Amino acid sequence: METVLLPFSPRYIVLTICAVVTALLLGIGIFDHNPKVWEILLIPIGIFGALTLLGIRDLLQKNHAVLRNYPISAHIRFLLEEIRPEIRQYFFESEKDGMPFSRDTRALVYQRAKMQLDKRPFGTQEDVYREGYEWMHHSVAPKAHGGAEFRVTVGGPDCTKPYSASVFNISAMSFGALSPNSVRALNTGAKKGGFAHDTGEGGVSPYHRENGGDLIWEIGSGYFGCRNRDGSFNPEEFARVSNDDQIKMVELKISQGAKPGHGGVLPAAKVSEEISRIRGVAMGEDCISPATHRAFSTPLEMMAFIAEMRRLSGGKPAGFKMCIGHPWEFLAICKAMLETGIYPDFIVVDGNEGGTGAAPLEFMDHLGMPMREGVSFVHNALIGINARDRIKIGCAGKIATAFDMARAMAIGADWCNSARGFMFALGCIQSLSCHTDRCPTGVSTQDPIRARALVVPLKTERVYMYHHATLHALSELLAAAGLDHPKQLRPIHFSKRTSSTEVMSFAKLYPALRPGELLEGTQDPRFRDAWAMARADSFQPAG
Repeated sequence: METVLLPFSPRYIVLTICAVVTALLLGIGIFDHNPKVWEILLIPIGIFGALTLLGIRDLLQKNHAVLRNYPISAHIRFLLEEIRPEIRQYFFESEKDGMPFSRDTRALVYQRAKMQLDKRPFGTQEDVYREGYEWMHHSVAPKAHGGAEFRVTVGGPDCTKPYSASVFNISAMSFGALSPNSVRALNTGAKKGGFAHDTGEGGVSPYHRENGGDLIWEIGSGYFGCRNRDGSFNPEEFARVSNDDQIKMVELKISQGAKPGHGGVLPAAKVSEEISRIRGVAMGEDCISPATHRAFSTPLEMMAFIAEMRRLSGGKPAGFKMCIGHPWEFLAICKAMLETGIYPDFIVVDGNEGGTGAAPLEFMDHLGMPMREGVSFVHNALIGINARDRIKIGCAGKIATAFDMARAMAIGADWCNSARGFMFALGCIQSLSCHTDRCPTGVSTQDPIRARALVVPLKTERVYMYHHATLHALSELLAAAGLDHPKQLRPIHFSKRTSSTEVMSFAKLYPALRPGELLEGTQDPRFRDAWAMARADSFQPAG
């Protein structure tokens, strides 16, 4: 009896109804001899017949158990799951909700990029008594609000072509991850605003070159744009490309915050003729970005490679980018600096909160040091070896507002990079579909139809205005704190609530080493053991 009634159970009733309606409509059409009846019934028969066939397919397929138990009706689940991010974003998020970036932050970027009113009424929506709340101290003697063109000179004693960089630049995003129109708009905005555009490791594309904005050329483990056919580094090609006046600095990518220690593969099917030409990879072969570099394998060799990058580029600033992992590995690099006398001109610290087109969840959520801890560690390590005055520190990782910048620079950064902030300025709506090639706004796609939605002249202006308005906001923050330039920011200018009744200064959260303290023999537990484990001739720990 139970089996007989099964078609009428909630699980199968939708399929049963569709099948019965289809049969009734066919019966009416067959037995009613009026030829006009088929004209009326054809569309309903097509709809219910298709649903019936779909239900039968659901019963027979083996991939989805829920479809076998709930034919037809279970598709509603998949539909709702597909649009769940949009439903949550548009109907349920509060102004402070939303990840990776809150609705309030996204709205602020949009407003500044469009030069719309970016002020807020009625007081803060932050819970200022929650654990983790942070604030900046103001002065009873604020300064007059000055200009917003803050710059920092990058280039140590060995650099013959130092670069005057803005304190706010476009972080590394490769052509291939971004559409051609995105690259055009970003670079043209950088040209207009006098700030730098990091190419990412995908090579220098024609779209980077069209309008002449300043470039930071990033070289990853695939050596795209300066590689031999076997994937090894090609110094002649590197010299040819890097000596272009548009390229202002050269950057060696050791690791990326969102997926440190993880390589990548662009399948051969996706290696277009254009990507093949730009990256220097063969058509019909996988484009592999290995997890490790082939050009060096020890800290000493790494320093020699950076010196070679600086020489081949004609004396331009040469540095590296990394997310801090094992502390002794970065300290091993510091020991290699001391032993060789070779120092990078800059170090960009990427945090594990940084973005990417796609990464394993475990890597994004649980691998690598967050940006602020990483910046503090690198800043103090360089102080500890008496090298901080010759090496500039950049940082990247969820920076979108002037407060984000001020906080990072107080901890030790000289300048800040932003990727997703500038993506928002281009029109990104945080649809979280970067890895699908179905970006709804044409920012992160290679689909030419989707990419054409991004109008370059309009988005160029928004990139420029976002940069300008953010630096204007930074200058207002500095003036309120009684400061003239972000280089004056120190940890004492910030505090953090560590519980509902306790507050701690950043000066205590991020204590500083004394100049030369690592050389003298520190007792600071953050560095003591790691310094003892570090060795210049290997990334492996001593002992």
